[in-house]
Amino acid sequence: MAVLSTGPIENNLSGGSRPTQQVTIKMVNTDSINTSNVLIEGYFLNGTRTLYVLQSVNLTPGQVFSQTYYANLDGYEYVFTTSGGAAALTEISAWGKDSAGQIVTAHRIVSNELAL
Repeated sequence: MAVLSTGPIENNLSGGSRPTQQVTIKMVNTDSINTSNVLIEGYFLNGTRTLYVLQSVNLTPGQVFSQTYYANLDGYEYVFTTSGGAAALTEISAWGKDSAGQIVTAHRIVSNELAL
């Protein structure tokens, strides 16, 4: 089992809107035999840490999962708890997107950038 985190992401107003309006989480189980389970926890950060996303995803061998969540918040953080036979071979990334659905480079976190 591993616990990975995006760390706190600041998303303050800039020019009347926040850079990131939504965040897309992408996961892939690269194991060819075993399954994995990922618990996704999304937190709203505004002086306190408030859970606003809680989802459990089972990934079969080779399966890709993508889900988009609301992120028009002052700050947010995502925590991923992986388990199962393919936990070590499950890759996760988080992609902040603006109101037009374009990636916000500063809010893009790929698998090897997630903090333990």
